[in-house]
Amino acid sequence: MKTFLGRFGLAAGSVAFLVSMSASAAQAHGIWFAEHATLLTLIYGLGADDRDTVKRQKLITNFAGYDADFKPVKASLKVAGPLLVVDSEEPTTVETAVMDYGLWSQTPDGEWHNQGKDEVPNAKDSTHNFKYAVHLSAPLTKALPLFPDQVLQIVPVDPTIPQQMGKPLRVRVIYKGKPIAGAVVQQDFLNDPDSPGTKTAADGTATIPIRNQGLNVLAATYVAPSDQPAKYDKMEHKATLAFVLPHAPE
Repeated sequence: MKTFLGRFGLAAGSVAFLVSMSASAAQAHGIWFAEHATLLTLIYGLGADDRDTVKRQKLITNFAGYDADFKPVKASLKVAGPLLVVDSEEPTTVETAVMDYGLWSQTPDGEWHNQGKDEVPNAKDSTHNFKYAVHLSAPLTKALPLFPDQVLQIVPVDPTIPQQMGKPLRVRVIYKGKPIAGAVVQQDFLNDPDSPGTKTAADGTATIPIRNQGLNVLAATYVAPSDQPAKYDKMEHKATLAFVLPHAPE
């Protein structure tokens, strides 16, 4: 999709991040795409808690756009006022993004610090957090592939997605190219972010009813063992899959 940024002020996203946060903040938040005033926007947040994504732009390690055949399209993320929007010369059917939210360690007083446990004395918990997002700008007509930037990805099992709220949707959660058991799938990350979700079976699948006749943002969370135990205890991966079901004609 082509966006027009001339009427927005462009600014470099720079910010000093807080060194501590609530116990759920680093782990619970995710990224997803949604339209704002016809602009396709990358959002960082949790439920209705839409945070400042522009300030976190430097944490986005990858963004890509794809056409209807899932071939790469030249596209980028641009700052447009308070928004981080998709800008492309050709139409995009799928968009993906990755955010490395860094290392977080919790001290006995319950505070979280943006450092590894090797830098935080007496840390009782420590994690490396990653966020992933896949957005479908058009209904699927064939099987969704695995995208190279998505370490964790939610993939519809069938080549099409039902177009009515309440219909069952079977998805498979893929971690590093393979189905993963025990990932937690939430059917509505925007309107029910505290849902306990559904765990994936041995084949990585879970079946959930489609929640909304409008924007749907599914989320999957998988906690993996640490690849650097001296710095953090585990790695949390959170992936979203966003798509819109059409409403009735006006």
